[in-house]
Amino acid sequence: MAGKDNPVELQSQPSYRNLQRHEAAGRHRSWSVELLRKLRTMETNKYDKFADIMEAMGKFGPFQRRLVALAFIPNLLAVVFMYADLFVAEEQKAYCNTSWILAVGPNLSVAEQMNLTLPRYSNGSFMTCRMFLPVTWDLDSIIKFGLNYTQSCSQGWIYPESKTRSVINEFDLVCGEDFSPEAVQSMFLTGLLTGALIFGFISDKVGRYPSMLLSNVGIIIFGFGTAFVNSFHQYLFFRFGVSQSLVGHTISSMALSEARLHGVGCLEGSVHRDAVEWLVGEHRAHSIILSQSFYSLGLMFLSGLAYSLPHWRLLFLLGTAPVLFLVSFIWIFPESPRWLLVKGKVEEAKQVLCRAADINKTTIPLSLLDKLQVPGKKVTNASILDFYSNSQLRKVTLVMGCVWFTIGHSYSTLTLKMKDFGVKHQMSEIIPGMMGMPARLCCIFLFEQFGRKWCMAGALIQGSFMNLLIPFIPSELKTTMMLLILVGQLSLAALISMFFAYSAELLPTILRTTGLGLLTLAWASGNMVSLALITWSPPSVTNYIIYVSTILSLSLFYMLPETKNQPHVDILEQFTSYRRGFSKDMSKEDLLAETKLYGELNEEVAKNTLFNAMMEPEPDLFSPPLTTKEESSSSQEA
Repeated sequence: MAGKDNPVELQSQPSYRNLQRHEAAGRHRSWSVELLRKLRTMETNKYDKFADIMEAMGKFGPFQRRLVALAFIPNLLAVVFMYADLFVAEEQKAYCNTSWILAVGPNLSVAEQMNLTLPRYSNGSFMTCRMFLPVTWDLDSIIKFGLNYTQSCSQGWIYPESKTRSVINEFDLVCGEDFSPEAVQSMFLTGLLTGALIFGFISDKVGRYPSMLLSNVGIIIFGFGTAFVNSFHQYLFFRFGVSQSLVGHTISSMALSEARLHGVGCLEGSVHRDAVEWLVGEHRAHSIILSQSFYSLGLMFLSGLAYSLPHWRLLFLLGTAPVLFLVSFIWIFPESPRWLLVKGKVEEAKQVLCRAADINKTTIPLSLLDKLQVPGKKVTNASILDFYSNSQLRKVTLVMGCVWFTIGHSYSTLTLKMKDFGVKHQMSEIIPGMMGMPARLCCIFLFEQFGRKWCMAGALIQGSFMNLLIPFIPSELKTTMMLLILVGQLSLAALISMFFAYSAELLPTILRTTGLGLLTLAWASGNMVSLALITWSPPSVTNYIIYVSTILSLSLFYMLPETKNQPHVDILEQFTSYRRGFSKDMSKEDLLAETKLYGELNEEVAKNTLFNAMMEPEPDLFSPPLTTKEESSSSQEA
């Protein structure tokens, strides 16, 4: 025994032995976890044959990374068209043009001219929309006796304090003909409404390529055309055309990436749609949310560009020129293979997949390619009428439309409330836009930890609660109210990103762009209703609409299925069977029984697989590493 006289020296085992044991345990543990993950993936993707092909091709190889990276570029450029009105229509102080006095005093400076011909307010500042009635006196008489009778401006306006040329001083949108941000925003939203429906239909019917090419041509025509308009009405028309084409590009390109929106918040969800359909698993939502963060970078770029240009027309010329490069995307981006399959173009889909596999330096087995479509299978057809005739699709679309309306209405209301505190219209858009980047990046973590549904529900509750709390804050606490508005805007900005990704994951491929167009319609309607209520109704009505729409949206949220780690649905038949949890046709007991059965089967399969694997371990996973003679002798001596 050990005592004080015979102490036992406690020694740790050799470090290399601990390391070997740790590595062996780590290999067992990591291999088991990886096996369970693969089993879960197999069960999840059993409805999606395309997922097996993506697994063989590489889930996120060089081809997908290149596709997503190129899809970020349009997001930077789209900001120019989305927020251009903030910079080309800055508020201007306009004074009546009184150049008539130069006939009798040609050497007068602008300050002297204004001092003699413009009346003043009681505080000493010049009136902006009034002038003294012109007279036929000489200059000395005018200086000696002064002028007394006033009238409205009859010879136009001057802008002595303006350093740049804007839409306002170009078309004299002052003194009764004021520039109306509400009118411009309404026209832009109307373009979104019509463009979402038109291009959504075109994209699903004739393909992503024709739709994207047509939208790019529209952006080029209306973008360059805006720089050459001769009246404000022409300006509104071209802004309408740009918004149509812009939402068309957003929806069409989202199909090529397949996972891909405030006045413009809905457009902030745009990853190339082909990009979504090329991605599986967590990469789908990640790419959408990350792409929307590029809108914040684009807004920073636009701010610097706009303030450095002396003329508003240059902004549209320089902003539209890079879109010419986007036309080349037609040859860079491949057509969505999922869309090709549901349209029966199997050979074209195989060619696209093989080309992508070559870039990833992988090979897709012919056995998988042959399973893409059973010989003789009828080509799937669908139309916008299926959103009414298909009960499952109708329920999903109505619920998501209600939520999109609430998001658009709440976000627009918060933005308009910010202007009530004296914040310039530019800052009310730029500040939340730039702060939206960290909010969106947080969504990536939240999506993977808590799933789609409850993250979106929490963001909707927080954003709407801020909206409803503001009327109860004393008017003296302006800082507190501004903070609540910003928190609400950030929550809703994150919700826009999450819900757009969710909508793209949920809708079937054959009607995905049409469905996104309908949801954009609901979102834009919420914006327009908010704009009308803020302008024409008391604040209580706006708050009531927010309260009712939020309660309704949250009460319907539970009906939506979870899409985390779920396969894409391509056709309506798959949508009806795969989303049965949404339907009331299947009883709660049936759902619980089916869930329990699948759980027991999966658990049993996992246990058996792990047991068999341990009984017959693979050499590369469980065999001890080869050692040299020197290492063996040294270990025995130890």
